[in-house]
Amino acid sequence: MSSFVIEGGRPLSGTIDPQGAKNEALQVLCATLLTSEEVIIDNIPDIVDVNNLINLLAAMGVGVRRESPHRCHLQAANINLDYLLTDDFKRRASSLRGSIMIMGPLLARYGVAHFPKPGGDKIGRRRLDTHFYGFKKLGAEFSFDANDVFYSVKGSNMKGCYMLLDEASVTGTANIIMAAVLTPGETTIYNAACEPYVQQLTRMLVSMGAKIDGIGSNLLKITGVDSLSGCEHRVLPDMIEVGSFIGMAAMTGGDITIRNAGLQHLGIIPFAFERMGIAIEKRGDDIHIPAQDHYTIDSFIDGSIMTISDAPWPGLTPDLLSVFLVVATQARGCVLIHQKMFESRLFFVDKLIDMGAQIILCDPHRATVIGLDRMNQLRGTTMTSPDIRAGVALLIAALSANGTSVIHNIEQIDRGYQYIDQRLNALGAKIRRQ
Repeated sequence: MSSFVIEGGRPLSGTIDPQGAKNEALQVLCATLLTSEEVIIDNIPDIVDVNNLINLLAAMGVGVRRESPHRCHLQAANINLDYLLTDDFKRRASSLRGSIMIMGPLLARYGVAHFPKPGGDKIGRRRLDTHFYGFKKLGAEFSFDANDVFYSVKGSNMKGCYMLLDEASVTGTANIIMAAVLTPGETTIYNAACEPYVQQLTRMLVSMGAKIDGIGSNLLKITGVDSLSGCEHRVLPDMIEVGSFIGMAAMTGGDITIRNAGLQHLGIIPFAFERMGIAIEKRGDDIHIPAQDHYTIDSFIDGSIMTISDAPWPGLTPDLLSVFLVVATQARGCVLIHQKMFESRLFFVDKLIDMGAQIILCDPHRATVIGLDRMNQLRGTTMTSPDIRAGVALLIAALSANGTSVIHNIEQIDRGYQYIDQRLNALGAKIRRQ
């Protein structure tokens, strides 16, 4: 288990470019299974989760050529379906939750798909019902081996249909879209997730020859086609990284410019940070966060305490609530952080309390933060990263703290943030990997 040793209290300053979007990369990589022709994906983040998925695809028989760490040629001409029943497949796939999205393409193209119970972050229940509900509506047969914890779907006579999803699941929507693009007839998906990741996936599929209407909305209409061709696709900047850098600038009192931030795809994220009192200057497609001695949390019109909560797009992404929570610890004012989707994602706050933060964990979904207004800096401590997003929140706290902090289990952070120590050290941080 690797660790970061961080000397805190150093304002970050300079320019940084966000990596490609992790969540989009996982989707579009799985989509390469829909065609036998070559697909080129550019701006891939060089992170553990994405690299593990590429290795899994290669083990399935996909031809993979890495032109660079961020540009990859993939060709799924000869998939070995028997490999899906091997222990090696179960081991690889179960370690990466995002690889569940191979099921839709495999079902559409080959009429069969298997998958073990996926792992990933330990942030509470993350059910897969929406995925399999969509497959069954298309006519697939679903079976589940509870003893082996293994899912199977078969669909030799699938056809388009109308479906109303029980939740706007991003990965569930992506999986169902990929199953529907090669399914005969018209498929209507209502209450579809419409995050930029899903929009990018649908645009990529259209460039491959898919017929999809309603892109960007929660009502998608897909007319199945016989086959898809290859394409070249570029992944968007990672909006979670952009938000993380905004939080780092605010917490350290730094002055950071985030270049090529993909502003038109950030939705409500900049406004939510502005409500936290953080100054944001938009310069073309760049974001400049100037140094601030203090930042004051806004309140609602009636004077009641500000609530920052997650919601389906275009609401605030749940992946950034950990960052908002840690940023609030040094703000002037109070805020209620309401994490609606996952019941275990706020449990890392005990580590912030050990550092001197004033936080009341109301229940598994809500925490009230009383900002210290920099009158009392957080103090360095030793902690362990429980998941990707909490891990980077702890890193932000450590960067702003007085003294030295140690973060163990940084493999979790590496799953979502590429070369994060090197890139932050270039901005003036002092992070040592050991």
